[in-house]
Amino acid sequence: MNGEFEPLWTVADVSAFLEVPVHTLYGWRTKGYGPPARRVGKHLRYLPGEVRAWFVSLDSEAA
Repeated sequence: MNGEFEPLWTVADVSAFLEVPVHTLYGWRTKGYGPPARRVGKHLRYLPGEVRAWFVSLDSEAA
C-alpha cells in the first residue's frame, strides 16, 4: 500500500455507479448483501476498490 487512498464514496456515489436506487442499497445492507460499507460518524462510506471488487465477484456467483 502506498499510503494514497481514493476518496470515499457516499451512498449516492455507489447508487450511481451500480445504477440502483439509494433505497435498494439500504435494503441490501439490512439483509447483509451488497458492497461493504463503513460508518464514518453517522454517515455510510464505501471504499471504491471494495465496491468494484464486490461488483466483479457477482460474475463468479452467477456462473
